[in-house]
Amino acid sequence: MKIYVIGLGPGGEEQMTLRAVRALEQCDCIAGYPLYLQLIDNLIVGKERIETPMKREVERCAAARDAALAGKTVAMVSSGDAGVYGMAGVMHEVCEAYPDIEIEVIPGVTAACAGAAVLGAPLIHDFAVISLSDLLTPWEKIEKRLCAAAEADFVICLYNPSSKKRADYLQRACDYILQYRAAETCCGTVHSIGREGEHGELCTLAELRDKKVDMFTTVIIGNSQTRVIHGKLVTPRGYKDV
Repeated sequence: MKIYVIGLGPGGEEQMTLRAVRALEQCDCIAGYPLYLQLIDNLIVGKERIETPMKREVERCAAARDAALAGKTVAMVSSGDAGVYGMAGVMHEVCEAYPDIEIEVIPGVTAACAGAAVLGAPLIHDFAVISLSDLLTPWEKIEKRLCAAAEADFVICLYNPSSKKRADYLQRACDYILQYRAAETCCGTVHSIGREGEHGELCTLAELRDKKVDMFTTVIIGNSQTRVIHGKLVTPRGYKDV
């Protein structure tokens, strides 16, 4: 009995690792959010599919577990990396009482890395990744994490920066960070990473505060050393100073 938990990367088939592609080939059944299954449609033709919408992740994992218990080799897919805001953790939890099920997590390219590549090289030094979604994490805790990362001078990568119900969350996050960072701090946003319409833009922290973004946008806020080199966002690590 085996379940692969696979990170698909940020976009289509070309964004996946070869290891992920080979794992999908071994599977009888593929579970995932419908949009993610559409991204790999050509790779899973003829395979059984388990689809559930957002907010039904536990149900999806339970269905994948039950398929494995029935003797099928199953893949649970996530966008980006399955272990970064993905399905790897909940799959382990759902299978806790079933030690005979083997779970193999296959990493993928998470939005922080893919977005950084579009913008230049902003994650060369220490960085923090923080989701602004308060669906599972209280906003008070998110606020503390933002302030701690800003005070510690981490480059900060923000996931889920805004939605219709959270239209002002990026603005609020920037207000916290501006308590510790200069308004001229170099920042960048990337929309639709790895997909049609991919677009990256540079801005200052002050400009970022009023920028319109959505759930398909990844935000990177530089540290005190981050700068722009030939139109690219770069955070020096200090190699040239050694």
